[in-house]
Amino acid sequence: MKISQQIFPRVVALIATFSNKQKRDNVMTASFVMPLSFEPKYLAFSISPKRYTFEILNERKEFTFNICDENLLECAKICGSYCGREKDKFKLANLTKEKSKFVLPPTIKECPISFECQLIKMEEFGDHFLAVGKVLNERVRKENFSPLLHKSQDIFLKVK
Repeated sequence: MKISQQIFPRVVALIATFSNKQKRDNVMTASFVMPLSFEPKYLAFSISPKRYTFEILNERKEFTFNICDENLLECAKICGSYCGREKDKFKLANLTKEKSKFVLPPTIKECPISFECQLIKMEEFGDHFLAVGKVLNERVRKENFSPLLHKSQDIFLKVK
């Protein structure tokens, strides 16, 4: 049994990056996510080195971390089902990009909370890397919301 089936539910985030090579934005779904520090704010997510986002993070060390609410279930599925090398997942998921203040990757207007982050460290742990970001700016669009939760593969849960 995979650890993702044993430890759940997990909050879903959309991680947005900007590819210097392709000169465009990318977005991926992540649920292995966590806060690390209150002050200053740091957060982290786990990423496979096979992911296109991993490649982008190695060339441009910044990202946005966008928390999903229950209304973003289909967007989360889309952004977790396609590779950004071949597809524009922002268009596929019909997500609205907002210009960030301190980083090039956009924040996502549909998400209740977005964090602009500088990648501080990526360290390997088994078959994944832990990406640690320092929050440079946050955009809170909605404080009271029901987060989208993830169990495993295409199994998502709603807060009751």
